Amino acid sequence: MTNNGPFGIDPEDFDRFAKEASDGLRDVVDQVGKFIGQSGAGAPLGAFFGDTSAQRIPEPAPETTGETGDGVWAIYTVDSDGSAHIDQLYATELDALRAHKDNVDPARRVRFLPYGVSVSVLEV
Repeated sequence: MTNNGPFGIDPEDFDRFAKEASDGLRDVVDQVGKFIGQSGAGAPLGAFFGDTSAQRIPEPAPETTGETGDGVWAIYTVDSDGSAHIDQLYATELDALRAHKDNVDPARRVRFLPYGVSVSVLEV
């Protein structure tokens, strides 16, 4: 018996195994490519995945101005009747919060208003 290492595997046996395995893997990939390439209800993978032609991924909805961050920060006051009056507008949240930091009036608030939104959304 020749020295074939601790597991008794001849290097030529390993080369043969690797070649056969790569050929087999190549055949599997080719077959899967043929299955996926077929169209219609008779597709072999259709039994597993169902009819994929009817399933469409919806396109993303366009972002609103609130999601993109286009708008202003408003400091507003809510009257006792629930109507809101804007006191001041700021371009950034930091500016609005700095202006509002010493506020002691519970009716005075800060909120982001996206462009195109009516001020009536501030009303309670």
